[in-house]
Amino acid sequence: MASPRFLVGIDLGTTNTVVAFCEITDNLKHAPVSLFDIDQLIGPGEVVRKPLLPSFRYHPAQGQVAGSDLTLPWENKPVDGDISHVIIGEWARELGAKVEGRQVSSAKSWLSHQAVDRRSDILPWAGADEVDKVSPVIASASYLNHIRQAWNYRHPSNPLEHQDVVVTVPASFDETARKLTLEAAQLAGINHIVLLEEPQAVCYDWYARHQNSAAEELKSLPLILVCDVGGGTTDLSLIEAKYTDDELALDRIGVGEHLMLGGDNLDLALAHLAEQRFSHSKKLNAANLTKLIQQTRKAKENLLSTNAPDEVKITMLGSGSKLLGGTKSIGLTKQEVHQIALDGFFPLSDFTHTPDKRRSAVVEFGLPYVADPAVSKHVAEFLNQHQQVSYSALAQQDTSKPAIPVGLLLNGGVFNSELVTERVTRLLSHWRGEPVTVLDNPHPDWSVALGAVAFGKARRGAQLKIGGGVARSYFLHLQEKNKMGKALCLLAKGTEEGHEIRLSGRRFALTLGEPVRFNLLTTTHDTLSNNTAIQNGAMVDIDADLFSPLPPYISTLEGQGMELQANQKERVEVQLACQLTEVGTLKMECVNVDDDNKRWALEFEVRNQKADEIQQQNTHPRLAECKALISRLYSGNKKSAEGKEIKTLAKDLEKMLGKRDEWDFSTLRQIFDAFALGRKRRRRSEAHEKNWLRLAGFSLRPGFGDATDSWRIEQVWGLYQQGIQFKNHQGWSDWWVFWRRIAGGLNQEQQETILADIAKYLHPGAMKNPQSAKAAQEMGYESMLRLAASLEHLDVEDKTLLASWCLSKALNHNQFEQAHWWALGRLAARTPLYGSQHNVIAREQAEQWLPKLLEQNWQKEPMIAFASVMMCRKTGDRLFDISDDFRQQVVEKLKQSKVPQSWLSLVEEIKELSASESKRVFGDALPSGLTLVNH
Repeated sequence: MASPRFLVGIDLGTTNTVVAFCEITDNLKHAPVSLFDIDQLIGPGEVVRKPLLPSFRYHPAQGQVAGSDLTLPWENKPVDGDISHVIIGEWARELGAKVEGRQVSSAKSWLSHQAVDRRSDILPWAGADEVDKVSPVIASASYLNHIRQAWNYRHPSNPLEHQDVVVTVPASFDETARKLTLEAAQLAGINHIVLLEEPQAVCYDWYARHQNSAAEELKSLPLILVCDVGGGTTDLSLIEAKYTDDELALDRIGVGEHLMLGGDNLDLALAHLAEQRFSHSKKLNAANLTKLIQQTRKAKENLLSTNAPDEVKITMLGSGSKLLGGTKSIGLTKQEVHQIALDGFFPLSDFTHTPDKRRSAVVEFGLPYVADPAVSKHVAEFLNQHQQVSYSALAQQDTSKPAIPVGLLLNGGVFNSELVTERVTRLLSHWRGEPVTVLDNPHPDWSVALGAVAFGKARRGAQLKIGGGVARSYFLHLQEKNKMGKALCLLAKGTEEGHEIRLSGRRFALTLGEPVRFNLLTTTHDTLSNNTAIQNGAMVDIDADLFSPLPPYISTLEGQGMELQANQKERVEVQLACQLTEVGTLKMECVNVDDDNKRWALEFEVRNQKADEIQQQNTHPRLAECKALISRLYSGNKKSAEGKEIKTLAKDLEKMLGKRDEWDFSTLRQIFDAFALGRKRRRRSEAHEKNWLRLAGFSLRPGFGDATDSWRIEQVWGLYQQGIQFKNHQGWSDWWVFWRRIAGGLNQEQQETILADIAKYLHPGAMKNPQSAKAAQEMGYESMLRLAASLEHLDVEDKTLLASWCLSKALNHNQFEQAHWWALGRLAARTPLYGSQHNVIAREQAEQWLPKLLEQNWQKEPMIAFASVMMCRKTGDRLFDISDDFRQQVVEKLKQSKVPQSWLSLVEEIKELSASESKRVFGDALPSGLTLVNH
């Protein structure tokens, strides 16, 4: 590959994507940096070059746009997995303000959203069924691909994939979001990129413009706060300016947590205000609200600008045939926008006022925005967390006063408004008790991309490089019984990139060929609560307020090809080695103690784990005895497995471990592992099979929660095709209950396989045929029904069909009436227990069924009331929430039916399920220590 000719910086923003570049010359320090104007469609067949590429996609309906209208100067080749006819950029943004449900926005926010599968086709979030959808990774890749094609069209002999490319990400992006950004770049054909934190990029841009005077200017500004309020996130960093022998050095010494709070939230607040005026008490649907937000975004930019008009008109076009007849207009005034922006988002709060965390967060379009929109309070919390390093940077002896930065560098579109800039400056000056200095940023929309190029220069030694190393500290979580346990520091904050830290003081004995899991914790704090500094290799107590769990690192270490006896396991002693890579991600390896060249890379388990970090506990004193009993009863030795013991196995285990419902999560998985080893001998007798299915299923429920559960599911899925040995009613029921209990760990394909086998027995026609009705009864109809309703990864069409069958059978007061109502509630629930929110049955469909439920007697059959609660449970996302009219009817009927208050609360407010409600929905109590997290 030829050496790169250009340095290229890409700001892959939530609202806009910007590209800057410079030529790599002998005098690189003074090489001019330019913006790359990006070719994009602004109307049918109309292409212009603009410095901002709006980060929006539009998915046109068939026939809506002619193929010739989508012509770009190059032959457009979408990334693998993308749809073919898609509009990207300004025209996509404009169309989204006119047509509902076809625009993808805020892909970057989705990339960091942990409660969804970021590789699933879920965008546009408010898109109708017929709209083609893509994943957040594909959407991000499509913007980078558009840039690559635009660049290559203009630089055919210097393609982008051969240049020195820097892509910026929020400083607060976690490991998963960083790795998904790298994945998006690779899909776009840009295989070699370096990641740079956005606040650092802003600082690089400032330095590049002040190279000659920076050393003098920063002498009185030893601590600078970079506050970057973008479209989707607020990103905070602290930069220390220090001098050694009169040489200036800049270090990033503090990074904020991930805050989903930005211009999008302001647009949403204004859209809610406009919505009240358009429709008074009636709410717009999710797709219409999306359309309205595009208009309030424009209005905001107009009304916060320097020469703003007094008022901006917002027009809502009707939908479909009412396009012209349904058009309405309202006005938003400059004063209203200023009041919401300044008082709601940038209030003059005290330094002691931190964000309100108790209120439930605003959830719109599935994104978990922060609960408190006051940026001021989040800045106060960030500075409070970094007081120690701030005192040190300011050389401030008086600790009775807070350490407040003396310099302020602002970035993001919102700071195009002088009013907002002035408000934040006043806020910090008020906290400090004297004026703070604002460092100039003449182009908040461009500075991140320009700074990325300056960073490229710094990497080549042509400019000052900002130090600071890794932005957060990483710890290995070592759990203890009934305690948070200890944490071992793998990589301390500030460790420079490429510097490998080997934990030589601790060894791990690992079994090859079996999965191993490392639970990781992270913190951006500089010290622990007892003021201990964080250092590599240090063992510390865990403070839940300071640490956040990361997805665990998981790997199966492959053996070295040694010939071993069948019952022998190859074990190896390893140490952990960690480093921050040059591209900006964490690299962890297990290194063989005896041979430094034998290394196993550990990878994140990025699969959506809808579970809190589980506190693994030390083993129960009699657990080894229990495992030995299970092993003996399911061993190859038939004699040791005969006798009465198999019949009393469940009781014997409870005698040793206590009541089954109280077994902790770690105990359950170890019990399952003992049963898994004897899975081939489960069919030895009817009692063996019954106990295996009941106890193994109970121990593996809900099929996820531990990082190695996917490996356990692989072990048992092979049993599905084998079926059961003892084919009687009880045997079949136990079989289906086993699969229901672990359904949360099965993938979509596995769930579809099960449904294909049982659908013929659930079909309403089956009961009309005496032969199939008899077969359905013998094969455990009720257990099959409950299993089918628990398969949350099924397509919406399959769930809708199953739910309609359940409703018609329940209304005919068929046998198993209660089970049919339960299944309907589970299938049509607004909030899934483990599935992705995008597979929820449409609100419109649920509203077609609700009148039938409202006609029933809920006091006589409370399960109908519970099904109604599940169908009307409040999520805060209007794409899924039923209309207020229906909600009111359901609430009134629930009150008349004297149901528990907790049921009413689920319909009236956004709430988590209690333990007893989870049991009712799930069919079993969840394992002790496992809580499902619904965002």
